[in-house]
Amino acid sequence: MQNDNEVLLRVEHLCQYFKMGGGKELKAVDDVSFDIKKGEVFGLVGESGCGKTTTGRSIIKLYDITSGNVYFKGQRICAGTRSYKDAIAAARQQCKAACAELKAKCAGEIAAGADAEETKKKYEELLKAEAERRDLAIDEQRRLARDAMHDQKYCDKDYAKRKVAEIEAELEAALKNCGTEEEKIALRKQYREKIRLASHESIVHQIQMIFQDPIASLDPRMTVRDIIAEGLVIHGVKDKKYIDERVYEVLEKVGLVREHAGRYPHEFSGGQRQRIGIARSVIMRPELIIADEPVSALDVSIQAQVINLLNDLRNEFGITVLFIAHDLSVVKYFSDRIGVMYFGKMVELASSDDLFDHPLHPYTKSLLSAIPLPDPIYERQRKRITYNPLAEHDYSTDKPELREVAPGHFVHCNMAEFENYKKILEQSE
Repeated sequence: MQNDNEVLLRVEHLCQYFKMGGGKELKAVDDVSFDIKKGEVFGLVGESGCGKTTTGRSIIKLYDITSGNVYFKGQRICAGTRSYKDAIAAARQQCKAACAELKAKCAGEIAAGADAEETKKKYEELLKAEAERRDLAIDEQRRLARDAMHDQKYCDKDYAKRKVAEIEAELEAALKNCGTEEEKIALRKQYREKIRLASHESIVHQIQMIFQDPIASLDPRMTVRDIIAEGLVIHGVKDKKYIDERVYEVLEKVGLVREHAGRYPHEFSGGQRQRIGIARSVIMRPELIIADEPVSALDVSIQAQVINLLNDLRNEFGITVLFIAHDLSVVKYFSDRIGVMYFGKMVELASSDDLFDHPLHPYTKSLLSAIPLPDPIYERQRKRITYNPLAEHDYSTDKPELREVAPGHFVHCNMAEFENYKKILEQSE
């Protein structure tokens, strides 16, 4: 199922900041990087407010990201410009400091008795070279910013143009094998509909989202059929019979019946509403589904049904899943790899088994210690680990970054912690 060589989604240095007024910003997601391979389930966990939902919403372009890049199937679909603006400001500041230093040297040499005219001429050339380096750096950053804004705004149009060009090339090749003019006319008519549908294609719509609240995410004024079929209609599908067949098919896939298509969301229970939300996402046959805490609002008995349903759909359609949750026991059951977030940062990333067997970051240990078990003896003896970042870390001199402690196991740490974590893993083997 999982192809280790094909990365479907790559997130690079994603930052999502929100303005709070008074010149302040809330760093909801700050420099998060990870990738998801085709066919796997990637779990994203953390306490409420850590930025995991914001990460999912940023990937699907519900927000314009502040900085960083998101690549889907090798194409950049999200790009922020803050990093380029910061680089331009840094280049100007660096040039200003370098010029001040050169002017001070020039004045010092003249004061020491050097020829004033020759010294000024020499330093004027150095100042000019420094300004040229600054201008080249600024021009390069502006070009990168323009490319980023283009990809952010026009990635879907570029994708549709490529799909139309592919179908037109396929048509040209097929026309060469046609013998009569009547066959060519029939073939052009057949491809006309394909080209029309391709012009409505969108690469971002190959990513679908299942929302946390099964009530608020469904329009109460639309029937179940209209809710599920909305994506097909937006993509230019006009055949009502085909739409109905697809709606009935996907309703049965998620455990509902075709008679439910004519009802409204308020007529269903919470678990049934979530199944409708799943059907809405699956009908588009996406390659990636972002499941944003899809079971947290449901009863425990219904949670297992929905998780098993997602697992069945994943196996049947080969769907890749970004599974966002705060319940680690659910994530362990469903995920191949897990990323742990804390205050907008990715603090640990590893395979599911490795994370539970060898947790390294203190926050991960704190989360794992909070998992309850239906065992009264264990519960009486269970010790909660409290995470206090000020007491656990000293980042005053050596700043942390996401480092690979073991193959596939990443931890947000500085160099001293990195060496300590490596020793811990060596001792555990």
